Amino acid sequence: MNRLLLFSIFGLLLGSCGQEQGDNKGVIFAGEIVNPTSDQVVLFKGQQALDTAYLDENNRFVFRLDSVAEGLHHFFHRPESQYVYFEAGDSLQIRLNTTDFDESLVFSGTGEEINNFILELFLTREEEEDLINSYYLLEPEEFHQKIDSLRATKLALLSQIETEYKISPAASDLARSFIDYGSNISMEAYPFFHRRRSGEDKMHEDLPATFYNYRQSINYNDQKLTYLRPYYNFMKYHISNLAYNHCRKRCDDDLDKANRQLHFNKHKLKLIDSLVTQKELRDNLFRNVAIDYLLRHDTEENTDEFISSFKKYSDNNSHNTEIFTLYEGINNMQPAKDLPEFTVESYDGQKVKLSDIQKGDSVVFYFWSGTEPGHFRNINKRIEELKQKYPSYRFIGLNMRTDLAKWKSMVKLSGLDETEQYWTEDYDQTVQTLIVYDPNKAILTKNGKIIDAFSHLFRSF
Repeated sequence: MNRLLLFSIFGLLLGSCGQEQGDNKGVIFAGEIVNPTSDQVVLFKGQQALDTAYLDENNRFVFRLDSVAEGLHHFFHRPESQYVYFEAGDSLQIRLNTTDFDESLVFSGTGEEINNFILELFLTREEEEDLINSYYLLEPEEFHQKIDSLRATKLALLSQIETEYKISPAASDLARSFIDYGSNISMEAYPFFHRRRSGEDKMHEDLPATFYNYRQSINYNDQKLTYLRPYYNFMKYHISNLAYNHCRKRCDDDLDKANRQLHFNKHKLKLIDSLVTQKELRDNLFRNVAIDYLLRHDTEENTDEFISSFKKYSDNNSHNTEIFTLYEGINNMQPAKDLPEFTVESYDGQKVKLSDIQKGDSVVFYFWSGTEPGHFRNINKRIEELKQKYPSYRFIGLNMRTDLAKWKSMVKLSGLDETEQYWTEDYDQTVQTLIVYDPNKAILTKNGKIIDAFSHLFRSF
């Protein structure tokens, strides 16, 4: 909470003097990026890219929007993004350093007060994570009091800003929703995390009657909040909580473990269908359930049944291409199947198919990236351990998301065997084809066939 207290005292002293003013309908959004990681900034409203601005020789950019849909947007400077709230006539400037992206970001100009406050709410939520995790050990009444206290402090600061500055009702409502749903996430998560932290055998079934009072005012179809992270994350926890309690009360306690994930996630699909009608939020929640389920790598039979149920409730989902591509990719990576036709580049520049690398051998394919040096060091250490433990295996590194020259330099400087290292050019294609959603994933093959396409380097060996 220190950041918000400091913000309330000092942050609002940022003046808008000298800033370029927007007109009555349009918006000007400009800024400077120190240590840029890309040559452009992309502005989004929801999933729609509205415009792209390129950095000039001074690493500055500017958007001039003749008209704008008032409300929450976000800007993207690869690979980071952050919120920005616009109202007609705003003239906002930002300055940030990519080495400390969120923490260094400051808004100034017309509209600065609500944007800096929302940013500080975002940062404070991250800072509170360890504190809230410690609260999960508490009994329900005390936990509720702690969360309410954190919420009340934020609401008091919002009231102070509303008193001192001209904040529109829509902007105030958005900030209040950020606070409320951020708190409600913790309430929804409590039964699950309390059981995990306390080691209790069962979930709390005797929560106080007032514990979930806020549920009486949930809006399941607030389009203005669809892309507000606390609102969306709350919906995910809330749906899971409702599904769990429905199963606990009404479904067979002896439900076959092999089908439990399928059963639970089908419940979640049905709940989303019954509660949410706003299409973007509905599609996003269905996507979350589908991706989460598919990445648990259930049996092929169960996965097919889940997809049939998904199509029943969300056949025209805007994320269908992503979901069905993942579904097809997982089916292609089942045991006893051949590796997908996928081409990589060797250290000496030859194009090589994965199937040609592993013919006749037991091979473990693993993945690393030049953008994650800590992970790269840990992976190398683990591979050396596994080579000693499994001398008959070949361990083949597949690099992703790294410039070709940088990859070669890292291989050479790290003393890796050049014949065991390969480079992938298209990150998205690599992820989708080989299903690389976990950086510690490994693919185990033998005699040209997949043994386990979803091994884990630190848990499976």
